Amino acid sequence: MAGIISVSRSDLEGRRKKLRQKRQMKIIQTIWQTITVSSLAGGLLWIATQPIWVLTTPKDIEVYGNHLLSRETIHSLLVLAYPQSLWRIEPHKIAESLKQQPTIAQATVSRRLFPPGLIVQIQERVPVAIAQSRREKGNTDSAHKKVSVGLLDANGVWIPIEKYTSGDPNLQLPSLKVFGSLEQYRPYWTQLYHALSQSSVNVKEIDFQDPTNLILETELGNIHLGAPSSLLPEKIKVMTQMRNLPAQLNPTQIEYIDLKNPDFPLVQMNQKKQ
Repeated sequence: MAGIISVSRSDLEGRRKKLRQKRQMKIIQTIWQTITVSSLAGGLLWIATQPIWVLTTPKDIEVYGNHLLSRETIHSLLVLAYPQSLWRIEPHKIAESLKQQPTIAQATVSRRLFPPGLIVQIQERVPVAIAQSRREKGNTDSAHKKVSVGLLDANGVWIPIEKYTSGDPNLQLPSLKVFGSLEQYRPYWTQLYHALSQSSVNVKEIDFQDPTNLILETELGNIHLGAPSSLLPEKIKVMTQMRNLPAQLNPTQIEYIDLKNPDFPLVQMNQKKQ
């Protein structure tokens, strides 16, 4: 019986010794892990603070997606002071500030590590029409000041014209012109422009000045569409179906084409004798 007790005590002592050894190994492993992580963090911090991770000029910033806006114009919108630490720059804030610009629809900004810099990817707002609040009458300065001129994209976003022309005075502007109050025709603009872009009839001007009668100046002549409504796409389809009208009637004899009721298109002839 005494031999059994002696063996049990020896076994217990051995187990205690193994547990102490395991605890010691865990402590040693924890210490080494702490030293390794601290050294790595310190090394990364040291690397991050080196002069190589500093943006010194706008040349350190790559710009992609710009077709109308110059690279220099995009750089001027970033509002960065040089030299600037790459790690102090907040890319998401720069992207948000770019999206506040009327000329930019979307923007993403990311850091580039080798070589250190920024990558800016933008999607521009493409102007599709020149918009004027009204037709300009006369050549006096007072008359000119009453007319506000800007650009419109396909979604009806107003873009100050100088936002594009200041960067490139030779930039080719859209040929389509729109007259009227943007607040009045904005609800119909996207629908109307989409329908016109699908039409084979060339439209030169869109006149929204009379809220009861939208007028298009086209290669077929003036077309009266009546008050803007959900029927605009249907009316544009009828206009497209009439594209061969000049082969049947002398355009000089047509005063205007009435499409207020797309089911019953009318051609108003000029009453003057030819």
